[in-house]
Amino acid sequence: MAKIHILDEHIANQIAAGEVVERPASVVKELVENAIDAGSTKVDVAVEEGGLLSIRVSDNGSGIDPEDCETAFYRHATSKIAQGRDLFHITSLGFRGEALPSIAAVSKVKLVTSNSSDGRGRVLEIEGGHLKVNEETAAPRGTDFLVKELFYNTPARLKYMKTIQTELGHISDYMYRLALSRPDIAFTVRHNGNTLLQTLGNGDLLQVIAAVYGTQAAKSMMPIKAENMDYTLSGYISRPDFTRANRNAMSFIINGRYIRNYGLSQAILRGYHTLLPINRFPMTVLQLDMHPSLVDVNVHPSKLEVRFSKEPELYAFAEEEVRKVLMQEVLIPRPVKQNISKDANAFIQEQFHFSKNNSEGNRDKVPSTSALDLDKDESFKNLIDREKGSVSSSGGASSNVGETPRNPGSSYGQIERSRAFSNAGSFQMKESAATTYRSDSRAGDRAVPSKPAMTQEWLQAAGGVAPEIPPFPELTVIGQHHGTYLIAQNDTGLYLIDQHAAHERINYEYYYEKFGKPADASQELLLPITLEFTPSESEKVKDRLHWFEQVGVYLEHFGGQTFLVRSHPFWFPKGDEKELIEEMAEWVLSERNIDLAKLRETSSILCSCKASIKANQKLTEQESAKLIERLAACRQPYTCPHGRPIVVSFSIYDLEKMFKRVM
Repeated sequence: MAKIHILDEHIANQIAAGEVVERPASVVKELVENAIDAGSTKVDVAVEEGGLLSIRVSDNGSGIDPEDCETAFYRHATSKIAQGRDLFHITSLGFRGEALPSIAAVSKVKLVTSNSSDGRGRVLEIEGGHLKVNEETAAPRGTDFLVKELFYNTPARLKYMKTIQTELGHISDYMYRLALSRPDIAFTVRHNGNTLLQTLGNGDLLQVIAAVYGTQAAKSMMPIKAENMDYTLSGYISRPDFTRANRNAMSFIINGRYIRNYGLSQAILRGYHTLLPINRFPMTVLQLDMHPSLVDVNVHPSKLEVRFSKEPELYAFAEEEVRKVLMQEVLIPRPVKQNISKDANAFIQEQFHFSKNNSEGNRDKVPSTSALDLDKDESFKNLIDREKGSVSSSGGASSNVGETPRNPGSSYGQIERSRAFSNAGSFQMKESAATTYRSDSRAGDRAVPSKPAMTQEWLQAAGGVAPEIPPFPELTVIGQHHGTYLIAQNDTGLYLIDQHAAHERINYEYYYEKFGKPADASQELLLPITLEFTPSESEKVKDRLHWFEQVGVYLEHFGGQTFLVRSHPFWFPKGDEKELIEEMAEWVLSERNIDLAKLRETSSILCSCKASIKANQKLTEQESAKLIERLAACRQPYTCPHGRPIVVSFSIYDLEKMFKRVM
């Protein structure tokens, strides 16, 4: 007797249902996608008890022909493709022909549909894959699907369903993605009679973002639009100060289909570079349109994963365009408004001490407020020395650069950031007036550095033309708060600058340039630095000595678990060389696949953090002014290398509202 036989169609449908219908959200996905393919402009979704009790999807699309109603529930019955080559030009969301039979095999389905406007339609009722009713009925144009008692005949699968809130979360999450992918369709989602989502269907993506994520999120979005020979990119990305703790708010729509793609999300994160804090992710809604032949959607039963034929080119394109948008924005965040308690019995009595310690009469009695002297602090002294050398080498009067007149009316800012570094990595700035450092950001003779940090991709994409960079705000320093935050102002409002983060950004861009040619600056040490590793680490270090040489550090195995640092670049932060090299070694040992660009960036961040001034260090007015000058000269002066904001602004309107000058 033969052992191999053909499975019964009913059993085959139940097996197929396990691939397509994993949970109630899968049913919603398949039915709503069919509604979209039918040309609907309005789709209503109503679920009860997380979709386990009932799911109803109604649309005003083209409907189903009466003679096709029963055929639609057969396996692999579809109107989307007819032959093999159609798989390479798929423009519809559904095409496999497995959704309806898989749903009907594990639930009780009622279908009411009409493809005409005369009020005549068809009704079908199917239970567990068996047809019960197929007759004519009165129905408006469109389709109405009612799915009840999902998994009633497969109790083993029903047992593994999660809580109602979990299943509802999956349904609402996917409906949010569909609404973002099709802002031209009016979606309504209800659960137990309560409305969870309602969009207008007027084609305004920003309104859909506001409906899904809230108005505050919509206000934080920046538009992006670009195209090349293969791809068209549009949508919105969030400002770096508006982030989430996970990637759930990153949505990618390929030819109208929401997908999940790790490589694309990584490309977007690379576009943000150092603008994001650690373990924070942006909110994005990106729509990518391309020829259907460039994407294969037939790689996963639920069609949530796709394969691109030009994957590296797509990732590079998305990364470059995100960088361009971020570079062209002034990314200074506003302070977060906190809810103030209105308890009438609660109040705080503040004491104000009005004194004139800085007046002429008391000036000799007051100790110096600066704990950071130009001649004593190496980190800041190096900054001023770099500028002196830069200006003197360009023919300027070096004696005037290091000495800023102590004039509280001095303005600092609008320094041309594309001229931030010379070939030697030092800053080049011009002195325009006796007390003012500035340059016209719209000058036509904008110079492009020979070794730009973090902008080579932009210049290549733009054919060598530097992108238009908005000027850093022109600021006047007026003080320092708690030895940590510089206070500045201009015509638009008040600004707070984190002095450590600002110095970190300055040093990061400086060291990033220096690590471009570390071997040229490497110097022999009279007394080598000794490093100790564990036995297993020692073997790894031996195999990766060449990576240390890439950043100008030359290690020599001295025997056993000991290594000697024979030379390192002379511009390493003074006094922190050993600790810095140890941290670099930890990174080299922890990485599986070391990338030279990542090694260069990590080393720059380590150096910048150690060489920067710290919080609770008093700065003189001259030092504060120099710090803001160099910050304005940076290519990205709004976040430190770790992604934390450097500058926070209070507009005049914000201040007047706080003091109730405006209501």
